[in-house]
Amino acid sequence: MYKVMLVDDDYPVIELLSEVVDWEKLGLVLYGKHENGLAAWEHVQEEIPDILVTDIGMPKMDGLELAQRVKKLNPSVRIVILSCHSEFQYAQQAMRLDVQDYLLKDQLDPEELVQLLQKFKNGFDGERQMLSEQNRMKRMVSETQDLRKEKLFREFVQQPLISAEQWQRDFGSYGLFQPGELCLPVASFIESYNLIKNRFDSDQTLHFAISNVMEELLAELPLRVVHIGYSSRQSLLLFAFKPGLKQNVYDQVQSSLQTVQRTLGQVLKIQMAFLIGTSCDNPQLLKQALCNLLKADEQRFYLSKGEVTKWQKDTENVSGLLTMYDQAAAEIREALMAKDGGKIGILAGKWEAHIRTERYTSEEVRDWVLKLLIDMRLKLHAMLFASQALTAEKLHKEIVYFDSLWGLFEWFHTQLLSYIAARDEALPVSKRREVSEARKYVSMNLGKRITLEEVAAHLHMNPSYFSRFFKKETGLTFIEYVTDQKIERAKELLDQTNYYVSEICEMLGYDNQSYFIKTFKAQTGLTPTEYRG
Repeated sequence: MYKVMLVDDDYPVIELLSEVVDWEKLGLVLYGKHENGLAAWEHVQEEIPDILVTDIGMPKMDGLELAQRVKKLNPSVRIVILSCHSEFQYAQQAMRLDVQDYLLKDQLDPEELVQLLQKFKNGFDGERQMLSEQNRMKRMVSETQDLRKEKLFREFVQQPLISAEQWQRDFGSYGLFQPGELCLPVASFIESYNLIKNRFDSDQTLHFAISNVMEELLAELPLRVVHIGYSSRQSLLLFAFKPGLKQNVYDQVQSSLQTVQRTLGQVLKIQMAFLIGTSCDNPQLLKQALCNLLKADEQRFYLSKGEVTKWQKDTENVSGLLTMYDQAAAEIREALMAKDGGKIGILAGKWEAHIRTERYTSEEVRDWVLKLLIDMRLKLHAMLFASQALTAEKLHKEIVYFDSLWGLFEWFHTQLLSYIAARDEALPVSKRREVSEARKYVSMNLGKRITLEEVAAHLHMNPSYFSRFFKKETGLTFIEYVTDQKIERAKELLDQTNYYVSEICEMLGYDNQSYFIKTFKAQTGLTPTEYRG
């Protein structure tokens, strides 16, 4: 809504106009009423009006001086002089101030003021629409230029370099490879891309938001820079510089990148990490340097959050993380069963630090994390009661977004905590510790044959008493409960994995496949093969 201020030392006039005019219906808001020009001016300096309706003759500051001051702050302000003065000199001064109308109080019809206010409002709307259209056209032109530039550089990187001379001319149009200058390429990576993308309507919106901020920011940096939005999560920055400068160019570039980080963080709430390439004096070297940066997936994976560092040649990573899977699974499973969120955080930090030290391949790390999450879900029945926990299919889709170790483990930690929260929400609650312990024991040992006697011994209870006690508390015999849990686990494995029925039978501690199939059908009405469909 557009803001209106009324100023008149005749207070009944202010009250009359306040009540007669339906401000909301006009799309206006009456945000200030003052009895002298000075009070109005003090308010204006805090919040500028779109429309000023003022008397001329007032104590402390007259209306013409007020109008002149407001006009300097807001040249597009609409001003209406409301006065008892009909002399030509006042009207003449008002015209010089580009006052839109001059109304005499003794002849004032409130409806005339309403029509005037409506005219102002329509004018503002038209101006806004025109400005919006002009900005839209400017964005289209800018976006077209950016797309042309991005297409040019993608072709440069991805296609054979046939004519270096032509590329030299093309780059010259962007201010690169000027006589006596070198080019230093930098690759930037959006941190937490999987979260950032959800704040924007599309990848294209995110892409142009970054490009617009970069365009304004880079013009203020000490070195000339060309920005290229190479992909939805990667950008390239090409710094032009003259060798032999007193200041080290890498120091200058690093300082500029820190400025970029701060600005993107403040304006878009986006954080970036950067890899600085090698300086180049011709298109051939630039092509190789850009390819090196864009293929540095393993070095990128081990960058710390928001790190700015130089590209390293032939970063070698090792394999063998999967050999430590059983140890990690046992530790995490124990913490999950104990619902110990603090221990989960410690374990996630421990394994992240171990992986960072050993530098396993990023592909193996992702596989290792994914396997842990899926196995923990299956072993803890997460899918049965965790609406907020991701399904195995969604886990597969989510994990591909993580191109950094710290981001992957931040997500890994969050997923494990969601399993604990899900168990808290949905596991059957019993007032008796023995029942909870029995359920926990069953959940942790579904992969083997579970007998009533061994659970009773685990709880230091008489088997017969435990059997009666368990049924009284749960409504099921212990064997019925175990069977229910195993069949639910079998359904998960049939839904979420490609294991053969014989393998699932063995995984659940059944010695006889025929008995397993018979039990499954008794519980579900279908054989395992029919259930899988």
